[in-house]
Amino acid sequence: MCLHRNLKVCRSGPLFLHLSLVHLLSSTPKSLRICPQLFQFAYFTSSKSSCVASKFDFLGQFSPFNSSYTNSVNAVINSNERRKLALGISKIIKLEKEYLLLRFSRNFCPFTLVKIMKSLVNQEVAFAFFKYVFRDYSDGVVRHCCVVVHLLMAEKNRLLAQDVLTWVIREIGEERSYIVVWRENYRSSMDFFILDTLMRSFTNAEMASCALDVLVRMREVGGWPSKSAICILVKLLIRRGCIRIAESLLYVMRKYGCEPDVYAYNILINAYCVRGWTWDALSWLHLMVDSGCTPSSATFSTIISAFCKDGNVVEARKIFDWMPEMGVFPNTVLYNSLMDGYVKAREIGIADMLYEEMRSKGVAPDAVTFNILAAGHRKYRKEEDANWLLRNLSVMDLAPDSPLCDVSIGGLCWAGRLDEALKLLENMLEKGVAFSVIAFNSLILAYGKAELEDKAFEVYKIMVEYGLTPSASTYASILFGLSKIGRLQEANSLMHNMIDKGYPISKVAFTVVLDGYFRIGDMMGAQGLWKEMEMLGVAPDAVAFSAFIDGLSKAGFVDEAYHMFLRMTSLGLVPNNFTYNSLISGFCNYGHTDEALKLEREMRERGLLPDVITFNIIIKGFCKEGRMKSAMGTYIDMHRHGCTADNITYNTLISGYCKQFDIVNAENMANTMQISGWGPDVTTYNIQIQSYCRSQGMNKAIMVFNELISSGMSPDTFTYNTLMNGVCHDILDRAMVLTGKLLKMGFVPDLVTANLMLSNLRKHGLPHRTTMWAQKLSEISFEFDEITYKILDKAFHDLEEGVGCRKEITGKSLFLDFLMHLTYDLIRRNKIYQKTSYGPFEFIDTRSSMNVEAVNG
Repeated sequence: MCLHRNLKVCRSGPLFLHLSLVHLLSSTPKSLRICPQLFQFAYFTSSKSSCVASKFDFLGQFSPFNSSYTNSVNAVINSNERRKLALGISKIIKLEKEYLLLRFSRNFCPFTLVKIMKSLVNQEVAFAFFKYVFRDYSDGVVRHCCVVVHLLMAEKNRLLAQDVLTWVIREIGEERSYIVVWRENYRSSMDFFILDTLMRSFTNAEMASCALDVLVRMREVGGWPSKSAICILVKLLIRRGCIRIAESLLYVMRKYGCEPDVYAYNILINAYCVRGWTWDALSWLHLMVDSGCTPSSATFSTIISAFCKDGNVVEARKIFDWMPEMGVFPNTVLYNSLMDGYVKAREIGIADMLYEEMRSKGVAPDAVTFNILAAGHRKYRKEEDANWLLRNLSVMDLAPDSPLCDVSIGGLCWAGRLDEALKLLENMLEKGVAFSVIAFNSLILAYGKAELEDKAFEVYKIMVEYGLTPSASTYASILFGLSKIGRLQEANSLMHNMIDKGYPISKVAFTVVLDGYFRIGDMMGAQGLWKEMEMLGVAPDAVAFSAFIDGLSKAGFVDEAYHMFLRMTSLGLVPNNFTYNSLISGFCNYGHTDEALKLEREMRERGLLPDVITFNIIIKGFCKEGRMKSAMGTYIDMHRHGCTADNITYNTLISGYCKQFDIVNAENMANTMQISGWGPDVTTYNIQIQSYCRSQGMNKAIMVFNELISSGMSPDTFTYNTLMNGVCHDILDRAMVLTGKLLKMGFVPDLVTANLMLSNLRKHGLPHRTTMWAQKLSEISFEFDEITYKILDKAFHDLEEGVGCRKEITGKSLFLDFLMHLTYDLIRRNKIYQKTSYGPFEFIDTRSSMNVEAVNG
């Protein structure tokens, strides 16, 4: 009889599986007593029917354990597995083996369990049944599960046995697994296949120490695991940071005549390169060759890229030239790796020669080749050279993977001619010329970087209209644009829609939005996104961890940032200079300079050289604490290590001396700055102006300001606010002259300006005018911060105390009120109301393509 005659699905309300009792009972022995409920219902998990599931679970009646916690067990199998289980159980009943189900429901018997698992449809369904019924984690039940593994191995069902064992040890944890599973059940086993299965299970469960113990036992009985199993174990050891143990494992393999394959070597070589131990990686490459194992192109690409990143292009070239002797010939990826190294070393001429060599040997360049060369020409040569390169590539059309039109659009984007690129794109599309997603991505990213997000969305919309499927890079660029302009709610919504529709979300996309949350100070949003990232199984990489550590450090959560740093290193991810600099900056900002110095020492021990940013951060930390001798010591140490000070270094030291009112040393440092070839910038002038304003030296402050103007530099908002604050305390006549000069420069006041004006009004005994102007600012939707509210609280307190009510109006108070009026008027006229050209993103759920459409709201 067909299965569908036994199964009827009720289509109204929650989904139930109704097993026809009439047919089933007619085919079973009369002596068999079965509870009708055994066949009555099978509940399929549904978001709309959770209340029904909590009342009755069809599968629960087949478990020998108490089903009072069914909901917690439901999480181990999904709705698809439940459906297949229901079909499998109905098949068992059809085959008149329901006695197995009844027997097992009374007692957890490993023999009966194995018979049921063998009777189910396939291995996937059998494993789902085991996951569901394994509810009791007591030692007795765990031992029964070990018997199940033995029985499955005897039936030559090793894969299912491995899945069962992996699930058990994951559920009960590493400590109990070592005692109950390994020491009590398998430690004395002589069966190589049992031990091999156990080692693979411990490795899959990421219990490296247990897996190594099993490996030792395998050697005792004269066996050795397969190379694939060793590769998995080596990966696990490296991920846990035990790279030396992984290295020893490969040595032991070779000692016993089990030569590692190219995959095992590549895993270890990549781990060394990631950690910056490039010479060790090269040693393993030579060892690999000496042992008779031929390196792959991936092996050479990893090492060449690592040497290029270290700036050792000479050694990279030697390896590149050595490759053909090993029978490995350079491909596009290898040429690109070496070419990128030459570009970063500013050897553009050699990079061009390598490109010519690439062409002469018939290796086709791709879009990456073009980007590397175009970036190098634009940064280190002339724009004309980059344009020549574009024309050369366009005429010869050497890149089949990046058509002529894609290259043309990319070249215009590199040249900053974005509108011209968009016009070319539209014209070509009208003529029926096909573009790939690369051209659209180049234009979207270029508009995003130029802070022209509306234009980027326009290109995106064109892309969707022409039926192209956005790539992960497209989504990352769009999310970058949304995050950059603060539309994080839309960015988050876009990501959730993509997840709901099954679209892949890259780590880059998460990192971009994460950085956006930190940029606006939304810690809750950032932490929530991080948790979502982990729940979705997106393993954060070194970049994501570094962004999170940087955001936490800048927000003042230094302890949490350090905890994330420790977690990052425990996962085998290698922190770089940016990661360390973020943590060091966090410690310095909150007065823990000694902790920052410990990190700087640790940084050196890991083989990372502190850069100018590192030294500047530490110098700033000492200056902030008033430890100018230590700051100068770091400055000297900086030069001793071959690191050249920049304008930030000098400005930090000048500022430190000014805060200590040590004008002599501040001027000496300014002279040293000029001798070193770093002329004063606007920050240098601002530091001096602020110092003179604080010490009531407005004459000198104005002289420095005039010098700033005569040097051809443009003052910034900080200059304006510093002088305006000084003006409020200066002689009235001179203050009016300086104010007139500042107004001619067309500055736009900001929140700091408003706070300065409101504060000075209150301090000069005008609390009623302070509150009045604050009310006017709020009427034009001007946002206040905590400082504003503190000023207003003090103003209201003054009003309650009657301060300023009977005070005589003076010329200075009228002048301050006039300045506040000017500030308000400039803010009102220059206030930019954020306008959104595009509404929220909306998915078009079609089967033909995966598209996201920008809908004009």
